[in-house]
Amino acid sequence: MNIQFNNRDPVYVQVVRHFKNQIAKGFLEPGQAIPSRRELANQLKINPNTAQRAYKEMEEEGLIKTEKNQPSRVTSDETVLQNLRDELIVQAVDEFVTSVKSINVPLDDALNLVKRNYEKGDSND
Repeated sequence: MNIQFNNRDPVYVQVVRHFKNQIAKGFLEPGQAIPSRRELANQLKINPNTAQRAYKEMEEEGLIKTEKNQPSRVTSDETVLQNLRDELIVQAVDEFVTSVKSINVPLDDALNLVKRNYEKGDSND
């Protein structure tokens, strides 16, 4: 597991964001076991309390489930998974809209560019 940490956001928030992206992209499947808190802390070279806080946050959001003496697992709840995808889509759209508005791109131009790039499957133009 590899996360490029930034200095702006708390580390636990970045860990949660990483897991959300991995789940939404299908790299972590519903029901799949994830590393223990201690293992995660060792892998990422972070404080175990930070890993614990990230897992607590993900449990509160329903992204992972932890049963006694069992590894934590990605939720299988389709509603939670769909809400996660929706949340990430809204975030991406908000960032995009803010960016294109800041350079005064007309809405029709922005939508045409999005459509063209989406259909090509290339978002790097």
